[in-house]
Amino acid sequence: MRRRVERLHTVPAIGGGLRNRAHIRPVHFSLSGGRTLNFAVAVPRARVASAALVLTHGTHRVELPLEIEPQADGTALLTATTPLRYETPSETGRRGPMLTSGLWKPTLVLTDPQGETRRAAVTAFAEPAADGPTRVYSPSPTSGALFRIVRSVDGFALIKVRAPRRHAEFTDFELRWDRVTVHGRIYGFAAAEARGKAEMVLRRGGGNPVSVTPEWEGDRFRFDVPFDRMGGVDHARVWELFVRVGGQRLKISRQFTDVRYPRRVFRTPIRIIALDNGSLMRVHAYVAGAGALVVSCVDVIPASPSTEEVA
Repeated sequence: MRRRVERLHTVPAIGGGLRNRAHIRPVHFSLSGGRTLNFAVAVPRARVASAALVLTHGTHRVELPLEIEPQADGTALLTATTPLRYETPSETGRRGPMLTSGLWKPTLVLTDPQGETRRAAVTAFAEPAADGPTRVYSPSPTSGALFRIVRSVDGFALIKVRAPRRHAEFTDFELRWDRVTVHGRIYGFAAAEARGKAEMVLRRGGGNPVSVTPEWEGDRFRFDVPFDRMGGVDHARVWELFVRVGGQRLKISRQFTDVRYPRRVFRTPIRIIALDNGSLMRVHAYVAGAGALVVSCVDVIPASPSTEEVA
């Protein structure tokens, strides 16, 4: 298992003669919340007037200024905390450096009081623990891109960026006494493709899917679950929710979170709702173990037959 984890977070040697260059081990180097880069390194205070963390990928270069925090022991802690962006329309106007897919090499650039500049490669350190209530890495909640810190086989740290995958993310839902409204967002599609129907499909098969047309606002959608077409039986049925976009049927789920066990954390109540046809239905909308949004429902009081006379 240890070897499998090491292979997951290890990439080939980055080359470039870095073995012969100066290198430094950071005090802290992490990515939190799917997109926030945290970096800290300790250096002698007298040797630094300014500092930056430079990220390079091919001909692309991003420079992050580091704050200098003097310490009581005569050293200085160089720190940076910044959100990372991926080139998607949803990231327009947000702050932070923009990275493209691939491997980005971090280099520490130090300038001393005499104006002389020194460079040092950033070495890797032990991988963070992979257990606990949260995952080490999760997709960015703003773009869907995945940013990870990996190590090369020759011991240096790299940032690996993966493009957003096509996905329908469940963002919120409104639980009322007469309806359940689902809110979501799609990732990995062009703006012109942000349209399509939502479908409710029985988890164990049988019966036809129930569809409804959501309200679209850019890449975000909203729809009321059509419970009036999902009951009519004397036992509970579990429905999975999908949205069709660009010719694909995407399962609506909660994936862009670092929560390891979504069902234990995202708890929702069971409610009796009253439908327009006069029936009462017991409804439970919740996030399943794998993050999928599902709805369990059963009639409590079926709809009464109409007593209106036909003219």
